[in-house]
Amino acid sequence: MTVRDDHTLAAELATTAGEKLAALRAERGFDNPSELRKEGDIASHLFLMEALARLRPDDSVLSEEATSEERLDPRRLRAERVWIVDPLDGTREFAEEGRADWAVHVALWERGTLTAGAVALPAQGRTLSTAEPPVRPASEAGARPRIAVSRTRPPEFVQKLAALVGADLVPIGSAGAKISAVLTGAVEAYVHAGGQYEWDSAAPVAVALAAGAHASRIDGSQLTYNQPDPSLPDILVSLPGLAPTLLAGIRDLHR
Repeated sequence: MTVRDDHTLAAELATTAGEKLAALRAERGFDNPSELRKEGDIASHLFLMEALARLRPDDSVLSEEATSEERLDPRRLRAERVWIVDPLDGTREFAEEGRADWAVHVALWERGTLTAGAVALPAQGRTLSTAEPPVRPASEAGARPRIAVSRTRPPEFVQKLAALVGADLVPIGSAGAKISAVLTGAVEAYVHAGGQYEWDSAAPVAVALAAGAHASRIDGSQLTYNQPDPSLPDILVSLPGLAPTLLAGIRDLHR
């Protein structure tokens, strides 16, 4: 693996981990979804941890698959560089035959800011990254905006928000796939308020910001990462021109 900079490294690690997951999926099949999900999570986590330990030995790592002790390690909170990774975002979709809305996330946080990131979408054959921020296709003039929501637990308030602003809801699997859909033109926004963690959004938010999209909490405040508690309960990612309308609608619904 050739490493030129952090942007390239994030893209290469996410892509390689995704290729390994796709190969595992093809080899194991879908007869035992629980075992497939478990094996995929562990294999991707071990690959990313080993690669980062070897290629960036002085950096800290926060992974979804880390132990409680590793997540609470005070060295992470003192570190100037922390990789935030989700080895397999969308385990449910990964273990469902035919689904392509799962991902691998690799992000770098430095001194309070996300500076690099990549989202691999192996079943879609693409990786979006800060190395080459994606250019979204132009939206159709006059078309109703589309908002990506969870396949299994769309927040009730997002359904009300869609009715308020005249939008359509589009169910998509993983958080990375939802945010990537904003960047590739499949939807115009992603709104979520059902609870998440830093690794669910760090990499796709890094890519979204590099591509010029809006990304914030649903009250408009800044998304912050590498916190003692890695929970990050809500998020809004959208085209910049649509963000004021969505934020105003969310405020109206929460009054």
